[in-house]
Amino acid sequence: MPISLIINNKAITAPEGATILEAAHSAGIDIPTLCHHPDLGDVGACRMCVVSVQGARALQTACTAPAAEGMVVDTMSAEAVESRRFVLEMLLTDHPNDCMGCEVAGDCDLQDLVYDYQVEWPEHNGDRHQYEINPDPNPFILIDRNKCILCSRCIRACSEIQNRDVWSFAYRGFKSKLVAGADQMLIEAGCETCGQCVAYCPVGALQDKMSLGLGRANQVKKVRTTCSYCGVGCQFDLNVRNNKIVRVTSSEDAPVNGMALCVKGRYGYDYVHHPDRLTRPLVRAKWLGLEAVAEEVNGGRWSVVSEAQQRLVGHGHQPTSGNGTQHATRNTQHVVSSDTYIETDWDTALDVVANKFTEEKKAHGGDAFALLASAKCTNEENFIFNKFTRQMLATHSIDHCARL
Repeated sequence: MPISLIINNKAITAPEGATILEAAHSAGIDIPTLCHHPDLGDVGACRMCVVSVQGARALQTACTAPAAEGMVVDTMSAEAVESRRFVLEMLLTDHPNDCMGCEVAGDCDLQDLVYDYQVEWPEHNGDRHQYEINPDPNPFILIDRNKCILCSRCIRACSEIQNRDVWSFAYRGFKSKLVAGADQMLIEAGCETCGQCVAYCPVGALQDKMSLGLGRANQVKKVRTTCSYCGVGCQFDLNVRNNKIVRVTSSEDAPVNGMALCVKGRYGYDYVHHPDRLTRPLVRAKWLGLEAVAEEVNGGRWSVVSEAQQRLVGHGHQPTSGNGTQHATRNTQHVVSSDTYIETDWDTALDVVANKFTEEKKAHGGDAFALLASAKCTNEENFIFNKFTRQMLATHSIDHCARL
């Protein structure tokens, strides 16, 4: 049954059981938070959401205090504002003053609140934490405990969403710090490197290693896409700068997965710009005819990939071209054997494949084929691939690498 209350002199209604924070947000009233996230259970740790409630002896944390019938709330009372400013000042006394060079500048909740409440960086001569930066050898998650505000959002994300319970707090008082497992390395603590903790971190304590130095939030363009690694249909945003994907970020409004992604969805995007990725087809000379090869290569339309270059494919010893690691040579000085790779155009390559498929199907039937779909393709492309396999080639011998 709905309840009625007053927040900032505005009469509103809220569902029974809602917190003050939820009631305020439903009415478009903003209350600042650091430890709160709508996906996670509330713990009232940061004390940024404190509000004045008429009749209460002290400030109440809006994220945990239930809204009640007839309650009168002031979210911007002098007492509440002063308390928030004090919390921010205390956080800054033990926080690195490096916003100019910080990776998450412009996408930091603490930075935004310090700006909104006009808190100056306090002079402080007391103890400060000097943790080692990036102490964990894992390839995906950078840890900087000097920037940690002990909000526990990463802990709750790992526990409540991923069900891994990797992160926790250790020690007490000033020595309290974020640890993996029993103060172990992430891999030893059972981490799946899904990056969920990074996605929920409101500051720069946890960062994506693969995107360091490649672009801040205000320097990238976000493009929504669907993950192609499996059939779940998770969506995320490609962060693009200078026509290159520099990071993958999850979004609360993704209909299937919300903020959740697996390690492949969040970090498996580097193949897109990998120098070994082929962008033009390679066809063995025997399928094209040596006379046709000589004519097209001399005309500059096709290129010969030498045996030496073929051996170096994937080893990074050749300068990159539009076709990956090797520069195909546009002449016939190399000896062209029947197995020499020729860089052709797509129409020629597809014609070769179609003709060979037709010959094999006529000679041996559909059971002559077995096909493997790719997680590097979109779901739509894999659906077409499946339809082509079953209807055109007449075989059910199809598998997908994500299932293995």
